[in-house]
Amino acid sequence: MSILSRAAAALLATSALVAISSPSLAQDFKVKSAGDIVIRARGVAVLPQEKGTLNNTALGDIGTAKVGNDYIPEVDFTYFFTDNIAAELIAGTSRHKVRGNLNGLGNSIEIGKVSLLPPTLTVQYHFLPKERISPYVGAGLNYTLFYNEDAANTANPAGLRITNTNYKNNFGFALQAGVDVALTGAWSLNLDVKKIFLKTDVTATVNGALPVTSKVTLDPWLVGVGVGYRF
Repeated sequence: MSILSRAAAALLATSALVAISSPSLAQDFKVKSAGDIVIRARGVAVLPQEKGTLNNTALGDIGTAKVGNDYIPEVDFTYFFTDNIAAELIAGTSRHKVRGNLNGLGNSIEIGKVSLLPPTLTVQYHFLPKERISPYVGAGLNYTLFYNEDAANTANPAGLRITNTNYKNNFGFALQAGVDVALTGAWSLNLDVKKIFLKTDVTATVNGALPVTSKVTLDPWLVGVGVGYRF
């Protein structure tokens, strides 16, 4: 939440500076209208809120999974069907380090790294399309592709090592809230927050023989700040 607070403060401070230092630009911006296409470039923090139990058929629950954060560039495209209603598609990919905490089996273990390609389509409602500060909310669908799966193959203190991993692609739901702050002409600043409700099935092999499975709930926050141009 601190990342979100800092991002919001930075965006609002920048928009306030623009408004104060350039009063002549008060009406010199393009309002949101039906038929507009907006392209944005954002910096995004991908923050998984993971829950997952590592399981072996013979031993039962043997630990939990931990997925690291990532910080990425992202591009999105928005089309306005009406002045208020739009659809947005995001394009970006992230890479995450995965660890396991084991119960009495040498504590932690490196599981490996995996890349995510999570195309997400949302339908948005823009509350104040003709104003300089224009908030919106959205909801939609996500489909996450897991690729470039690298098993760590690094032994923990007990001599256990992950030698193979596989992640199942899956659909998820997305909720969204954000705000556009018009600058001048077709340019705007943007703050955007998404919550993606996503699960995946993970299978791994320990020391080449011991199978481990996990149903991991990722549910990441995507917190982004960027600039947009409206055509």
